[in-house]
Amino acid sequence: METHYSVQGMKCGGCIAKATEALAKLPGYEGAEFDLKSGTAVVRGAIEANAVIRALTDAGYPAGVRSG
Repeated sequence: METHYSVQGMKCGGCIAKATEALAKLPGYEGAEFDLKSGTAVVRGAIEANAVIRALTDAGYPAGVRSG
């Protein structure tokens, strides 16, 4: 399963590493791809959207599910 998110505040590879580390702690996480330019993320796995949003926001990157 893939879910698309908008993510704020990510500016570099270090941000991606920090966000990936936060997501990796979630049960069901399989992987993620971040696009710094567009401020988006695609997260793969059997993971609840609210858990992803909470993990990213707690890591310092406010997130929300992207519609459309």
